[in-house]
Order: sequence, then structure tokens, then C-alpha cells
Amino acid sequence: MTLAYVALGSNLEQPDRQVRAALAALGRLAGTALLRHSSLYRTAPVGYADQPDFINAVALLDTALPPDALLDELLALEQRFGRERSFRNAPRVLDLDLLYYEGIFLEGPRLTLPHPRMHQRAFVMAPLAEIAAGTTLPGVGDVSALAAALGADGIERLDAAD
Repeated sequence: MTLAYVALGSNLEQPDRQVRAALAALGRLAGTALLRHSSLYRTAPVGYADQPDFINAVALLDTALPPDALLDELLALEQRFGRERSFRNAPRVLDLDLLYYEGIFLEGPRLTLPHPRMHQRAFVMAPLAEIAAGTTLPGVGDVSALAAALGADGIERLDAAD
């Protein structure tokens, strides 16, 4: 079993419900347990601004799936939730990003680990810092320090994690 962090986001069709349902679905993936997840956060859109705010969270999984298989499961889950990829940074029912997979450094056309831009995104780092405070991700850095450096402008914590 290996630890993996996954970012979740939604800004369509009751996004808070979509993220909560996706968290439950992550815990039902074969060979995978949902160890914990962050609170939900309301965040301003990045890239394409003419869309609703997002609801974001981060989950910590313990998985027997190798990285490519876990990515396949995440993409399949997005499809089951109705994800459509109309253009870059478009509104979406569900977005799942594999952020980090313990012990794996990978750079490929399909998957790069750790996620190459996660340390630049407050909407990822704020929820990640909530569940991984004091953690240093190899190749990325200290999670709490990175989140603090990005600040919390445009980010609102909505609830406490279960």
C-alpha cells in the first residue's frame, strides 16, 4: 500500500455535493482506502475567470494501485460524474488531480509526479496543508511553508473535515 494525495474540484451542479460524493467514491476504489480529507474550500476560478467559484478539497489515499492505474480510476470517476473537457480551465462537474504518489517521480506525456504546478496553486496547497501540515513532499517542499507563501486570498474554508 502506498500513500497518494488527490485534489478534487467542482464548480457545476451543486459543487459541494459533487466533491462530497467524489470523496466517498475515492474510498470505494479497488485496493484503496480514504484515510482522511480536508475541509471544503470555496475558491475563485483560475485561468478562465468567467465561471462560478470552485469547491476544492484534498484527499489522502492508501492504495495498492500503481500510479497509472490510479490515474485511470480518477479519470473514469470524472467521466462517471459527467466531466466534459470543452476547453482548458473550463467549468467542470468534477476535476481530480493526482498530486503526489509516495516514492514516485515521473515525468511523462500522461502523468507527472509530483504534480508540476501544485506548489503554485493556493486552491490546492491550502487544503493540502490542512491534512499534511508539517509534511515535506520530496521534490515539492514543505507543505505548510508553501501554502503560507501563497496566502489565502480568494480562498474560504467552508466546513471542518469529517
